[in-house]
Amino acid sequence: MLKEKIFEDLKQAMKERNEIKTRVLRLLSSAIKNFEVEKMSSATDEEIGKLILKEMKKRQESILAYKNANREDLALEEEKELEILKEYAPKMLSEEEIREIVKKTIDELNATPKDFGKVMKEVMSKLKGRADGSLVSKVVKEQLS
Repeated sequence: MLKEKIFEDLKQAMKERNEIKTRVLRLLSSAIKNFEVEKMSSATDEEIGKLILKEMKKRQESILAYKNANREDLALEEEKELEILKEYAPKMLSEEEIREIVKKTIDELNATPKDFGKVMKEVMSKLKGRADGSLVSKVVKEQLS
């Protein structure tokens, strides 16, 4: 299970004195624990995957902000954290796989360009955190026009 792997890797990173990995995995394990307290049950691998993707998105936004502020040192730190998070993230679908799913969904719904929201909702429910929303949005716009 993903949760056990994260906790085991955290112990290992602490033994190796790997500061960045320890920091990222501590943050991740604390996010998992907080989620479980809110939910009042154990987190599934799918839910943990969503938490990881959320953390990755935060890192990507921070990297952009730091680069815009000419803070390469901080951007580099965030990039290192992002690489560690990628190790635990669920496998993402390729653009080709997304295109196929979008095409099928549009055919199923007999969608017109006005049905963008309906198509997005349906596609995102099928993909469940296995694709970046902005990429899906771009593909849906292309396919509908």
